[in-house]
Amino acid sequence: MPTIAIVGAGPGMGLAIARTFGGRGFDVALIARTKEKLETLAGRLETEGITAAAFPADVLDRPSLTAALEAAADRFGGLDVLEYSPAPHSPVPGFTTAVPSEVTVDNLQPQIEYNLYGAVAAAGAALPAMRAAGSGTLLFTTGGGSVDPIPMLGNVNAAAAALRNWVLNLNKELAGSGVHAAHVAINVWIGEGGPDGIPTATPEQIAPLYWDLYERRDRPEVVFNG
Repeated sequence: MPTIAIVGAGPGMGLAIARTFGGRGFDVALIARTKEKLETLAGRLETEGITAAAFPADVLDRPSLTAALEAAADRFGGLDVLEYSPAPHSPVPGFTTAVPSEVTVDNLQPQIEYNLYGAVAAAGAALPAMRAAGSGTLLFTTGGGSVDPIPMLGNVNAAAAALRNWVLNLNKELAGSGVHAAHVAINVWIGEGGPDGIPTATPEQIAPLYWDLYERRDRPEVVFNG
């Protein structure tokens, strides 16, 4: 069975992506901070006929993230798809938002750690085996502000844009290797109750994009506008 590892797995997008791939024959490795929540998600997937397992790790603790991905690869015999989309959690010291003129090293650094460094660490754990096999898919998710920045998220958008730049460049480097890297920018509020004037979408409406990127392998980026 092919396997997808979902970093930042939760009951929203993570579960929807797990169902999208699991319903098409994939095993699912769920990676996030809280073991109990992951085991609950794995149990839900198992009742739907999807083989899933929990691998707790914090993206801010890069050795633990690397270890979790290595454990997932050992458990399932390799990783065919890596999807990275950790949702911000609180409380985390230093995690604040700032408009561009109020961005400082101190309020930008945690966002860089969370978005860019976590993604780089995850790719570092999964990519060597994919390259050796000549196949694999690396998918990374940010908000729409990585493409069209929003003043109230000046530091968040800067870190997400750095991740986007790195993913697009990684895809260029990997051309011809059999490994495909792509970026997904979600430019909507996920779920109900979003701010006035902001379009909304359900995880189930967004998740098929990930399968499309995996199957077609013809684009380095998709911006979901609803």
